[in-house]
Amino acid sequence: MRGAKSLAVLAVVLIGLVAYIFFVDRKKPASDAPEVKQKAFTVNADQIDAIDIKPAGGDAVRAEKINGMWQLVAPEKTDGDQAQLSNAASSLASLDITRVVDDNPGDLKAFGLNPPKVDVAFRIKGQKDEKHLLIGEKTATGGDLYAKTPDQKRVFLVGSFLENTFNRTPFDLRDKTALKFDQTKVTDIELDHEGTIELTKTADDWLLAKPIKARADFATAEAILTALSGAQMQKIEATDPKDLKMYGLDKPAATIIVSAGSTRATLAIGSMKDMSVYARDLSRPLIFTLPQTAATDLEKTVDMLRRKDMFDARSFDAAHIELHRGNEATVLDKSKDKTGKDVWKNSAGKQVDTAKVEEMLTKLSSIRANIFQDRVDPALKMPTLTATIKRDNGKTETVTFARNGNAVLANRADEPGSATVDVMAFNDTMTAIDAVK
Repeated sequence: MRGAKSLAVLAVVLIGLVAYIFFVDRKKPASDAPEVKQKAFTVNADQIDAIDIKPAGGDAVRAEKINGMWQLVAPEKTDGDQAQLSNAASSLASLDITRVVDDNPGDLKAFGLNPPKVDVAFRIKGQKDEKHLLIGEKTATGGDLYAKTPDQKRVFLVGSFLENTFNRTPFDLRDKTALKFDQTKVTDIELDHEGTIELTKTADDWLLAKPIKARADFATAEAILTALSGAQMQKIEATDPKDLKMYGLDKPAATIIVSAGSTRATLAIGSMKDMSVYARDLSRPLIFTLPQTAATDLEKTVDMLRRKDMFDARSFDAAHIELHRGNEATVLDKSKDKTGKDVWKNSAGKQVDTAKVEEMLTKLSSIRANIFQDRVDPALKMPTLTATIKRDNGKTETVTFARNGNAVLANRADEPGSATVDVMAFNDTMTAIDAVK
């Protein structure tokens, strides 16, 4: 009987415990519910049209968005770094409060907020008053920064990564492009470094115009423009120099001029400083430094700029071929058969093996120059092979090849000098020519 009473008491206690858990826990938020972070500001990044950054121990900087582009207006007027300033605007708009640490702090110095390490102010388009974010010290763990806004007493935490976003100098936020030009519109490049080299663009191709007239390597010419347009100032050495000689810019070691019609942009390279070089955009007075590698990327010789392919033609765009070896001549023409397929015929009108012709063309057009020389080698007066290819676009190329001991020499009829080419590539080409019957 006593056991039955004890069991009844335990049952009542259990029912009460279950009921408590049910009614209390249902009032708590679900443990897997996403945490809703509070925003420091209610603003969209594209609404911000002015940003002021005032570090406690540095120069203040102000940027304004003018005609959709960020411009620095103080401490000097210049183009702003679009990526840096756009990132600052986005960071302000998306700024999350990690946690409120004190709703009514007595001493802001404890948080590094009196005075703040950085005062970031921004203006919303169409509004007169600016909003401020005051940033203080890092927390003991270094994972967050103390911060507050002037209109509220509370101190809260924001991510410490924001220190790199907002604690910026005027130089950090200015456009650091060394030379401004539109790469897509450039028609001429002039390099003056131990001699003058000129390149000119015709249609979609680059040509050497000085000191020789020859085809230029398209990728190398474009690489010069890419390196030049991407060159970034490391440091501004002087804003209005009185003596160019101390920077080696009275007589520059190198000068690069890019032209787009009548518009010219010129970069002068001076003497070295540690692992940097002094440089100057001749349209501006300031002198700055560039990485030494940036200057090296712009130093090119004629041989480096010449196109190495002996033929521009390729197997798919060749229309007519003439091959001369001593007294032997092979003439081939491309036409269409009844099905519209490309076929090759010899001078007698007989169809030859198309696959073998295309293989021969592939090998012939793959021959590249190894070393150029200014003169035409005398061995080329007794050629081993003279090859002429007429392309679908009507352009004709003729290259003469000759053996000289263990070397093979080549010369294009429309270019000065000659070149040595790979012996194995030439031998493979001769084998492929023999296979075309």
